[in-house]
Amino acid sequence: MQSDWAAENLRVIRTLMERSTVYRCALAPMTLLAGSLGTGAALVGWWLGIASPRAFVLYWLAVAAVTLVGVSLLVRRQALQAGEPFWSPPARRVARAALPAFVAALCVTIGALVALESMHRTAGTPELVLRLLPVGWVLFYGLALNAAGFFMPRGIQFFGWIVLVLGGLALVALSASAAFPLTGHGLMGTCFGLLHLAYGLYLAFTEGRGSRP
Repeated sequence: MQSDWAAENLRVIRTLMERSTVYRCALAPMTLLAGSLGTGAALVGWWLGIASPRAFVLYWLAVAAVTLVGVSLLVRRQALQAGEPFWSPPARRVARAALPAFVAALCVTIGALVALESMHRTAGTPELVLRLLPVGWVLFYGLALNAAGFFMPRGIQFFGWIVLVLGGLALVALSASAAFPLTGHGLMGTCFGLLHLAYGLYLAFTEGRGSRP
């Protein structure tokens, strides 16, 4: 049994290494799609004036759901074109690596919604939750990218570190000054929108120059 488990691990790792270039090519349209949706959502949220904490959280949860569906459909189409299964063993490894960070982010989000409801009943000040929650989302997303990067091209880990650093800087700046402007839609649009667009464009224009961005 132990030898079978080790052989399966080696097979999956070998497959991931062999498909590094393929994954890199597939990442470009996925990242561009996510970046476009994130940037557009930030602009729409700012234009519509979605500023109340509860509306902000629900709005970005909806954006995340739409992005997840869009990326999943894109990956499924790429898998069909390549004649490969959508939920392959390497894909399961990547998903399992990133899942803990996403579950933690979901728990924090649910806790924030409960806290916001409690503040609403007690006439509390929910602005702090609204300012801190996007930073938490960014940090958890950076952790998820780093974890998934162990099974993907190393560029994903580097991208995850950029997200983590930006989230950390935003947290420090927010803690140092209540007037820090890059929160809410601005932070979401920067990290989940513009940053993804930049990485997607980098992947698209450097495609074919190597399997390890």
